[in-house]
Amino acid sequence: MQNLIAFFTKNFHWLLFLFLELVCVVLLFRYNSYQGSVWVSSANAVIGKVYEWKSDVEQFFSLEERARRLTDENIALQRQLNQVREELLDLKGDTAVFDSVAQEVISDLHLLPAKVVSNSLRRPDNLLTVDRGRTDGVMPDMGVVSGTGLVGVVYMTGEHYSVVMPLLNVHSRVSCAIRNHGYFGYMSWDGSSTTDAFMEDVPRHAQFKTGEWVETSGYSDIFPPGITIGQITAIGNSADGLSYRLRVKLNTNFSTLREVSIITDNTFPERLQLLKAARDSMALAN
Repeated sequence: MQNLIAFFTKNFHWLLFLFLELVCVVLLFRYNSYQGSVWVSSANAVIGKVYEWKSDVEQFFSLEERARRLTDENIALQRQLNQVREELLDLKGDTAVFDSVAQEVISDLHLLPAKVVSNSLRRPDNLLTVDRGRTDGVMPDMGVVSGTGLVGVVYMTGEHYSVVMPLLNVHSRVSCAIRNHGYFGYMSWDGSSTTDAFMEDVPRHAQFKTGEWVETSGYSDIFPPGITIGQITAIGNSADGLSYRLRVKLNTNFSTLREVSIITDNTFPERLQLLKAARDSMALAN
């Protein structure tokens, strides 16, 4: 104890100097907007890089599992494509229509690969961070998908990183439909299970059963139709009893999510600008 007191006594002036320096730095960045913005930008860049290093280590130890999963997904996609081609061949006699339509869709729709560098699961307002930002052409409200299905929507962008609002967020709303039936509603999450969400506002006259698939409806500017969301596991009623509320087991495993793709089609900036202009016009009219 005496040695500690002696140390503080001997170095009191240096400790006081460091304390005053710390106070000055805090006051400088807190009460000056320019210095504050520089600090926030620098801190975000450093935190993003730390998350990226952490993600690289985790991905290194999961390479084998990821390779197996990607192989399974590629085989499943190839089987689906072959089945569509065979059905078109039976109906039309050739697959030229399929190939031309596929090429037209690909020309406007691009998937930008990205790595998940941070992810939360246990909060009501979960968010995840990916290593793509404005310099890569990413904009807020772009859709995010994985090899197994829908992930979420870009919420905020920085220069090199973006924050995504996943399906596992109580504020998330995604337009969806029951595959092969056309009945649509919206997907929401109640904050409980990390593997299930709910399809809301399904009309009472809809005919379907458990085990059927839910996918994006295409009734939005974010996602094209047909992206898998999950499988119906239970059928219930809405709070007012006027519609169905379906429990859906999500096809995306958010606990092991490492790679995603951001949907960046060529028409997105134009559509986003037009939608913003329409909303501004309605706001002025009111």
